[in-house]
Amino acid sequence: MAVGDSDGCPGFTTMRRRLAASLARSSIVLLFGPVTTVAAATLVVGPGQPIATVADAARLARDGDTVAIMPGAYRGDVAVWRQKKLRIIGLPPGAVLQAAGNSAEGKAIWVFRDGDFTVENVEFRGARVADRNGAGIRFERGRLEVVGCRFIDNQTGILTANFSDSILVIRDSEFRDAPAVPGGLPHLLYVGRIDFFEISGSHLHGGHRGHLLKSRARRSRIAYNLILDDPTGSASYEIDLPDGGDVELVGNIVGQSAHTDNPTVIAYGAEGAIWPNNRLHAAHNTMLASGWRPAWFVRSWIDGAEIVTRNNVTIGLGVFTSLLAGDHRGNLALPPDTFDLATLELRPPFDRMVAAWPPAPPVEGLHPLRPLRRFVRPIGTVVRDDFGAAAPGAVPP
Repeated sequence: MAVGDSDGCPGFTTMRRRLAASLARSSIVLLFGPVTTVAAATLVVGPGQPIATVADAARLARDGDTVAIMPGAYRGDVAVWRQKKLRIIGLPPGAVLQAAGNSAEGKAIWVFRDGDFTVENVEFRGARVADRNGAGIRFERGRLEVVGCRFIDNQTGILTANFSDSILVIRDSEFRDAPAVPGGLPHLLYVGRIDFFEISGSHLHGGHRGHLLKSRARRSRIAYNLILDDPTGSASYEIDLPDGGDVELVGNIVGQSAHTDNPTVIAYGAEGAIWPNNRLHAAHNTMLASGWRPAWFVRSWIDGAEIVTRNNVTIGLGVFTSLLAGDHRGNLALPPDTFDLATLELRPPFDRMVAAWPPAPPVEGLHPLRPLRRFVRPIGTVVRDDFGAAAPGAVPP
């Protein structure tokens, strides 16, 4: 996606407003902060500015500052961020960080060491390192929130370390075009053994041999995303949860390409249970299989895991709950070619069939398994109007 491609879409408009509000808050702190402390500053980065490079901003920024990056391309401008609290904003239409053969510490375009970070409206392209896991962002420890960002043609879009007290939250972002690197196994998003991972309103597509999304987190909440390999993509699993854990899948559109070498769409516990609590709750997802080889829509390897499915829709040839232990209600299987990938809508008369299908009551808990929102292209979510008695699947009929 080129800078500004999303102009005019609901997600991009919302992001612009959020960026303006963020900068306004930073300015207020700068102008009216308590005189007894050092006020947070906004550091503007770019050509013609006192701070010309992102690397310089990473060296100069203090805890609590905002780094605002002027629009344009920044080639080889890699950085390590060591602050304890920092917000980084790409000013509209956005900043593009091109690796151009460089990497920070042989790891990534940007490395976040240990702190509370927010990154908004920045694009990361072309990360390559000798270990074949070059990332747009390497997140090592703390809390990282990523909003409205794009990760394109990286060996790994985001790669985290394995600190069990870390948190990663991703909203309204895009991950695509895993490179066909010889000997590599690129994942668009790879979350290590951290405490909590959440992704929403995001689009993951264009895989190659690796997985679109892989999470080893103790708790993973994956809601209202489009995780759908392109027609020419060749990802393995679309969602891989190799260590089990506490997982909620709500309102996602998930599907594999006919070119995949692996029939499993969503894999749970393939490498064994690591965490003490293993629970997989999946509700109101639409799962797609392309081609004539039957898919295994959800597969679990963990005996005794709590598996609950409610009101999911599967489209295409494949098996779902018949080979999946657990509590399954309200799920519906539809034949191939009943879903329009261009519009993300069900084709008639199957939309009416879904509308008439009686949904099972949602599972209550900390996050009730009912869809409150739905994904909209190119990125983002909107309120789902029928959430009170939502029909099956991620797409309202």
